[in-house]
Amino acid sequence: MNKKLDFYCDEVLSGRFPIKKVVETENCLAFNHTKPGWSVHIVIIPKTHIESLTDLQNLDLVKELFQIVTDIVKTKELFKTNYKIITNGGSFQESKHLHFHLVSGEPLGKANIMV
Repeated sequence: MNKKLDFYCDEVLSGRFPIKKVVETENCLAFNHTKPGWSVHIVIIPKTHIESLTDLQNLDLVKELFQIVTDIVKTKELFKTNYKIITNGGSFQESKHLHFHLVSGEPLGKANIMV
């Protein structure tokens, strides 16, 4: 059986791929994107494997994920400038592990505007 790589489970959460953590809780991890498309580009993931937004059923986890996003927006004072919270699904979702992008500032290049 050929298992598809889950970058977040197999590389980030295992510690094999170095990241710069922004926030970590028992259930979630926020870190600077490894290939940022914006001047501020943070990825927020659950530590348990959840493939996509439509698979997310744990309301406590939803609350925790968005509390982390809210805390980062406040701490980094992104509300004073601009920010977006993005998640991709279906054919737009390259990595099959639920994740949210918190982006702010300016895009770093035309090729990186999509996240």
